[in-house]
Amino acid sequence: MPTTKYLLLFLVLTVAATGCNEEEFLEERPLSFFNPDNSFENFDQFESSLYDLYARVRTTHYSEDDFSYAHHYGTDMMKDARLSNSVGRIGDYTSAFNPTSGLVNWHWERWYKIVSSVNFILNQLEASDLTADQVTLIQAESRLFRGLAYRYLVYLYGDVPLYLDAISSPRTDFTRAPRADVLAQIIDDLSFARDNLPGITEVPDGRLHALVAQQLLAETYITTGQNDLAIAAATAVIDDPATALMTERFGITAGVDSFDVYYDLFRKGSQNRSGGNTEAIWVAQIETDIPGGLLTSTGGISGNRFERFHAPAVFTLNDPDGNSGMLSWVGDLNGGGRGVSFMQPTDWFENDLWASDFDNDIRNANHNYRRTIMYNDPSSAFFGQSAIEFPGTVIQSSDWRFYPWLTKVTTPMNHPPALYADPSIFLLTANAGATYTDQYYMRLAETYLLRAEAHLAAGNAQAAADDINVVRGRAQATPVEAGDVTLDYILDERARELSLEEQRRITLHRTGKLVERVRLYNDHNGDEIQDYNALWPIPLREIEANTTGNLPQNDGY
Repeated sequence: MPTTKYLLLFLVLTVAATGCNEEEFLEERPLSFFNPDNSFENFDQFESSLYDLYARVRTTHYSEDDFSYAHHYGTDMMKDARLSNSVGRIGDYTSAFNPTSGLVNWHWERWYKIVSSVNFILNQLEASDLTADQVTLIQAESRLFRGLAYRYLVYLYGDVPLYLDAISSPRTDFTRAPRADVLAQIIDDLSFARDNLPGITEVPDGRLHALVAQQLLAETYITTGQNDLAIAAATAVIDDPATALMTERFGITAGVDSFDVYYDLFRKGSQNRSGGNTEAIWVAQIETDIPGGLLTSTGGISGNRFERFHAPAVFTLNDPDGNSGMLSWVGDLNGGGRGVSFMQPTDWFENDLWASDFDNDIRNANHNYRRTIMYNDPSSAFFGQSAIEFPGTVIQSSDWRFYPWLTKVTTPMNHPPALYADPSIFLLTANAGATYTDQYYMRLAETYLLRAEAHLAAGNAQAAADDINVVRGRAQATPVEAGDVTLDYILDERARELSLEEQRRITLHRTGKLVERVRLYNDHNGDEIQDYNALWPIPLREIEANTTGNLPQNDGY
């Protein structure tokens, strides 16, 4: 022990005598884990940070949470089928949209996390070893994500904090930038992306490219009243030699004569350019049982819950004798899959919207907008007969058990094999309920309708009608006359064409039509929506945490 003690003392005195650079000695150099200093050293690492942004956008739109689908519920098109007080399903506007609402916080937080991540990525570029071309490419892709995030924030909340620098320590001094300044920054970010991203044919499925920026620019220019620029941006997408509306049958259902090209657009494998789809502009990549793919066939419904939320719970239907009329969950066009009847069409979207072309518009065909239901339980005396044709049945007393539903939300007769309890009759397990296809963020039909909106705002109703009629022509619907084109007509056409694809609430906020159209067309929320719901409230926790800044609440809240 004494020998050891003196040896230690010698070592200490030796170190003290020779001295050291304490700052260098104490500097941490992580070798076995990543931190901000060693995570952005090469192009592949920056690419990985971009992949995280793709994942964030995808889960914001298609997570397992009700909140992902709030831009569909409580609009002119969809309502809470169970008439509940659910915040996520916009059971009532007061509960859903108040400063302490989890829904309001959820969207604010997710889009600002994307802004923060982009700012951090851009900041790290300064010290990287990337080439000039690589830096520009990372900047372009990142800034498109930032423009997209601020697009959602400005339309939902109005004036919002606008910051473009990385934040490395807590801040309490945020202020609300004027809406015009936020829109100007969106245009600046999108313009940089447009000028520096590759073309649509140069990227793999799901990757951002210049035409995505052009389409978002067209929409933003409409908002800022720059209609000529909006027309030019939309035209760049429409006239690109690699884009065209799909007018011929394609994909796995191309040989089924009873279907049509609109049905083909939403079948598995048909959403991407690699599947022959020239109409796709930007598509969320969703895979099953692949790491990072979002969905699983064995562990419950982990995302993209459109089938579960929108398809009706037909398995609950009894026949007129009071016996079971339906098998549990049948994944065909009659059974609708694993639906639970949460997201029901409004009466307007179910009936009035289609009145003039009810029988010829293919988007309203029974295989696209399912309006029939046949008893499918062989033990029922009514097997094979229509459940709608018996007055006084459970459908009439509880209409949420069956309502017309959009077949684009499911994969009829093509669910993942592991989800079939009995594949011979397409009987599903309880783990079904997702929509097992990629999802459109943007497709060319919307581009035509955006350009029509810009033409109308510029005073050229004939050009607007011409663009609308390209979309209606593919749908075999009656052409619209120039004198009948209004902003409301364009919103109607968007509802027919882009149902459950566009984030409907964002469109209505953007055009200033949310309150008006919910009052007119939503038979559940129409009596309760208030004028101040034209914007969402600023989350109270953000206001309270911002002790040295200025985040005033939106009027009415």
